[in-house]
Amino acid sequence: MGDQAHRGARMKHVAVLMGGWSAEREVSLSSGRACAGALERAGYKVTPIDVDHSVYERLKALKPDVAFNALHGKWGEDGCVQAILETLGIAYTHSGVLSSALAMHKQKSKAVFRQAGIPVAESCMVALEDAAAAHPMRLPYVLKPVAEGSSVGVHIVLEGANGPVSQILNERQIFGDEVMVERFVPGQELTCAVMNDEALGVIDIVPTSGFYDYDAKYVPGGSRHILPAVIPADVYEKVREYSVVAHKALGCRGVSRSDFRYDAKSGDLILLEVNTQPGMTGTSLVPELAAHAGHSLEALVAWMVEDASLDR
Repeated sequence: MGDQAHRGARMKHVAVLMGGWSAEREVSLSSGRACAGALERAGYKVTPIDVDHSVYERLKALKPDVAFNALHGKWGEDGCVQAILETLGIAYTHSGVLSSALAMHKQKSKAVFRQAGIPVAESCMVALEDAAAAHPMRLPYVLKPVAEGSSVGVHIVLEGANGPVSQILNERQIFGDEVMVERFVPGQELTCAVMNDEALGVIDIVPTSGFYDYDAKYVPGGSRHILPAVIPADVYEKVREYSVVAHKALGCRGVSRSDFRYDAKSGDLILLEVNTQPGMTGTSLVPELAAHAGHSLEALVAWMVEDASLDR
């Protein structure tokens, strides 16, 4: 992987797309800076772009060989910026228009996973007002924005809750008019990355407190990562298998990361979602999984640039 990357490194100009205006802007900036630095160390000419609504004109004028997509959240991860890159004819990293849009919509992607034989948690879409007025599902359950990442807007409603989560009415900007209600699955939080259609290792994520929320993901010391995860060998391999199946079922390209819950008591292993543009910050999981497999950050991002294409 490293040899192939360095053969192309000296001749490619890479625009690293970061920032944007989603709820994950700060995480994207952190990912983008880390990737830009690694690409420069790998020998590429790099132009960081803090993305705004003029990105089409900026990319058209810049004419990079490759766009490294380090955007997270809406617009950057849901097929929109991918469509702009297709229109401009600029090869790009990660997944294409359709797979990005499908993976970003948690409810629609579940239908794909079920068809592929992967277990998912029971869920439904409910009007925001209805979910705020009464429990929309038997306790315990989880409320999620259907198309956000990084646990933005997630509420866990456990047994004994006094009432529904009425404050979601103040979070309409995150949720929109509907909220996804999902059966709460207890147990361990597991994640596995897929690179070049092959599964890497499995991490057991142990939050310092509460659940694996935004702070647990991105604040240093917010969680502990156990790699390889201490789980039964057959479960470990099942996580890797499901990750590849989900990656392929959605039509993902490059690198993706699949998140699971595993309940050792019941034996339930549930796929929560697939991330088509996983974080690349100092506390992120994919760089850690890649390093465990023997790939430096420089080698990882260089491989992603050499893998970039159109019509993904």
